[in-house]
Amino acid sequence: MKKALITGGEGFVGGHLRAELEDNGYQVISTSRLPKDGFVKMDIKNYEEIRSVLNEHKPDVIFHLAAIAYVPSSWQDPELVYEINGLGTVKLLNAARSLGLLDTIVQIAGSSEEYGLVTENETPIKETNPLRPLSPYAISKISADLAGYQHFKSWGIKTIRTRAFNHEGPESKYGPARGDEYVTSTFAKQVALIEKGKQDKIMVGDLTSIRDFTDVRDTVRAYRLLIEKGEYGEVYNIGSGKGYTIQQVLDILIKLAKAEIKVEVDPKRLRPSDVKLLLCDCSKMKKITGWEPEIPFEKTMEDLLNYWRKVV
Repeated sequence: MKKALITGGEGFVGGHLRAELEDNGYQVISTSRLPKDGFVKMDIKNYEEIRSVLNEHKPDVIFHLAAIAYVPSSWQDPELVYEINGLGTVKLLNAARSLGLLDTIVQIAGSSEEYGLVTENETPIKETNPLRPLSPYAISKISADLAGYQHFKSWGIKTIRTRAFNHEGPESKYGPARGDEYVTSTFAKQVALIEKGKQDKIMVGDLTSIRDFTDVRDTVRAYRLLIEKGEYGEVYNIGSGKGYTIQQVLDILIKLAKAEIKVEVDPKRLRPSDVKLLLCDCSKMKKITGWEPEIPFEKTMEDLLNYWRKVV
C-alpha cells in the first residue's frame, strides 16, 4: 500500500483527493495548518514542522495543495500569498531533499491563472503557452511551479506539476464544498437564499469572462493518474476543454432555481484586473493517462446548489 501525504488536506480539494486516494488503495495522511482531529498538524510556513512530518511519515507520494487559493485576496496581502504559495513550496521541496526522499513523487498543484493574459488565437491553452500573470496569486503559483521544475533538474526531486483550470463541486466526506467566495458557490448560495426568502436578488460581478470548468471529483482523479503515469519534471494542464461565460454559469443555476431570480451588478465584485479567457488543452495529460472528465458541469452545479440548500 502506497503512503500519500496531502498538504492542505483540510480544504475543498484535499477532502475530495483523500477520498479518491483511499478508494484506490492508498494510505493517506492529510495535513492541517491548525490542530484538527483526523489530520496531522503542519504549517507550510514552518520549515522545521514540514521536515518533522516528512521524516516521521516518509510518504511515497506528496500532493502539495496547501495554499491561499482565492485570487482577489492576493491583492490584499500579496506578501503572505508569496510566502505561503511560493516560499512554502520551496520549503517543502528542500525538506524532502534534506531527508533524501529522492524516490518520493511530489505533485505541485498549480493553476490556470498562471497563464494570465491569453489571446483568442492562443486557445485552447497548451502547457507551452507564455505565462503572463495578472494577479499576485498567479505570480505565487508560477514561482511554486518553476521551483518544482528547478528541484527536479538540479537535485532529482520527482516533481509533477499540474495546472488545473476551474474545478467546482459539493462537499466530500473529509472536507467542505467550494467556498462561497468563489463564483459558482456564491451564485449557488444566493439562489438557495432566495428560494428560502432570505435574499431578494443575486449580486454579481463581471459576467463576460470565460472559464473552463471541471468537477472536482474528476480533477482529483486526474491528480492521482498523473502521479501514477506522469513524467517527472513535466507540467500538465487539467480541464474539460469546454468554455463557459460566467453568465452561462449563472443561467444554469437560475434554470435549476425554484424561485424567480433577479440579478444586480455589485461594483465591489469587480477585480482590478481579470483574466478574460481560460480554455484548456489537456491533450498532453489525456494521452499519458487516458483520463476523460465524467461528470457534466450541469450535474456539478446541481450538486453544489443542493449542498447550499441544506446549509443556508
